Amino acid sequence: MFLRYFLFTIILIIPAKYMAAQYDAPLYASYTTIAERNKLYERLTNYSIIKNLSSPLGDSTEENWESAFNAIELMQYKTAFTLSKIHSAFDSILERSTQFQRALLEVAYADYPGEFIPQTKSLINNSTDPKIFAMCAEYIFQLKKDDILRNNIYQMMVEKFGDSSTIDPILFMLGDRLKNHYSNNRLSTNEVLQDILNKNFIPNHIVMYSFQRKDRDFPGMVMIRNASGEFVTDSSGNIFNIPQLARSISNLPGYLTYGNTPQGIFKMYGFQVSMNSFIGPTANVQLGMPVELSLQKFFGDNTISDSVWTIEPYRNLLPKKLREYLPLYYSFYAGLAGRTEIIAHGTTIDPKYYHGKPYYPLTPSEGCLCTKEIWDGNRIISDQQKLVNGLLKAGGADGYCVVIEIDDQHAPVGIADIMPYLKK
Repeated sequence: MFLRYFLFTIILIIPAKYMAAQYDAPLYASYTTIAERNKLYERLTNYSIIKNLSSPLGDSTEENWESAFNAIELMQYKTAFTLSKIHSAFDSILERSTQFQRALLEVAYADYPGEFIPQTKSLINNSTDPKIFAMCAEYIFQLKKDDILRNNIYQMMVEKFGDSSTIDPILFMLGDRLKNHYSNNRLSTNEVLQDILNKNFIPNHIVMYSFQRKDRDFPGMVMIRNASGEFVTDSSGNIFNIPQLARSISNLPGYLTYGNTPQGIFKMYGFQVSMNSFIGPTANVQLGMPVELSLQKFFGDNTISDSVWTIEPYRNLLPKKLREYLPLYYSFYAGLAGRTEIIAHGTTIDPKYYHGKPYYPLTPSEGCLCTKEIWDGNRIISDQQKLVNGLLKAGGADGYCVVIEIDDQHAPVGIADIMPYLKK
């Protein structure tokens, strides 16, 4: 979520039972008017970016520079000035705190791919922090995905971290990407979708499906199944579906903080309303990952006595044929790595920042599932409201959400991509 981006945020969390009467009510958010959005743009540009980056970089100003990096990502703001400052930050990256290194690598990955390869290679050689190592690796092979480079980084990881390279969740996920480059090729899309669209997949529970492309620049699609195994339909009798973006601002892989929404299963446990000025007042869907939530909460069973997560209970949610299908475990490893607060929400971000992007007018998040909303003070269009109402029709936001990449086409996911598997 966008809590780190905005210095003037007000947050209000209200249990959904108090908001039920407002689900279809007109909503107004003054900060989404053209005038207020223009003021925000000026504040972020002049203060968050230019003023912060104009101060000398030192231990006491690292946080100011990090704030500037966040604003640059949010606004897609790139100038000769910002590039020069990011270059100067890389000049002293070995002296900077781990938190600053993460922020710098993130903005470089998001907005300057390939620009800082020598500096990143220097950092990967010197860092012993698993997340920094992984972010450096992802940056280095972001544009150059040849097998020799992958093997070299993989061998460096094994030599540097030893047994931890298979135990640490971040290094384990990096290792899979380096060595196997998405090992999901062992099963076809047909095999995977037939099993997860089957009524026996997490039976007797509401399931929200988020189908995505491997390239998260292209919007995915969300559908809803009720506890009886039937898909929710719209007022015309067609299967309910709306676009849903699972791309983060950084576009980092999902095992890393603020990366894309990881594939896998999430617990869905209700609605809440946030007055965060980038999420907006439309009800959001609360989600939680394994490890992030307790075993009792994730499985909705207070009789569970175990307090320590292992992979076995999660594995048992999957059909037998898919229990060796690693992409469906990504949410487990993301939770084990410390990712939190991935929800399904609307947006009050000004979409003009992303004009010309394949996902426009949807707006990326910090790793959440995000639907299209159009605001001008009043809420004009809200796919998030449609999602909320679809879940209410299914019985509520109490069940599970599964995020799954179906293929690598460079096009938005549509209902036509899924219908063949439903018919079978």
